[in-house]
Amino acid sequence: MKLIRILTAIIGLSIFSVSAQENCLNQEDLIKLDASWEKAQLELDFNFVKSLLAEDFIWVHNHANTIDDKADVLDRIERHLKSNNKTTKSRTSNNVKVIISGSTAIVSGFTIIDRGPRPTTYHFMRTYVEFNGKCFLIANHTMAIPEKEKD
Repeated sequence: MKLIRILTAIIGLSIFSVSAQENCLNQEDLIKLDASWEKAQLELDFNFVKSLLAEDFIWVHNHANTIDDKADVLDRIERHLKSNNKTTKSRTSNNVKVIISGSTAIVSGFTIIDRGPRPTTYHFMRTYVEFNGKCFLIANHTMAIPEKEKD
């Protein structure tokens, strides 16, 4: 009986250890995941985007002039792939910050997107949620930063 209790305790601790390691909500992993989101947008990686977005995903663009759900984002990627639209030359994030609260994380910062003739800087704030050890992007808000007036 004592042996069964010890084995149960060992198995229980092993399961707890594995589940603790499965948590995707840590600063380093979230920064990498968010960089992968940017790369997937640049490379039109349909499968990665489809697996990353939560089913009830929402993306609010500049002043809510466009609000996309998961289907809208995937449709846009498919259209760009079919038309071979590769107008975006680069996407570079900086000043990335992470806030974690429970099973939710906010990743924010700036992304410079070069589609020509000159790059546009956007502020972003993305919300990730953890479910069964996997992070999903559930919300994205992007806002173009106006170019500063020249003297």
